Amino acid sequence: MARKKTKITFAYKCSISGKKFLRTRKINNTEDLVSVNAYYELNPDKDDRPEKIKKEMLLKQEEEQSMNNLSDNSNAIEEDNEGE
Repeated sequence: MARKKTKITFAYKCSISGKKFLRTRKINNTEDLVSVNAYYELNPDKDDRPEKIKKEMLLKQEEEQSMNNLSDNSNAIEEDNEGE
């Protein structure tokens, strides 16, 4: 019977966006690890993605930002109610 191979995963965090990644290889210099979106933010002249992808990413960022604003507002309302 064959043994099942196990893969070791390593968790890393993008130094710019804070996004978390799981990798199967160990990275020596984690400070250089950035997400694709963060790379293109740093190097807009090298952004060769199609316009469709750029629009999708912009919509996704706006959606995340609006969700963060909603959660911040709900936390502020809860804190106000606790103070009364």
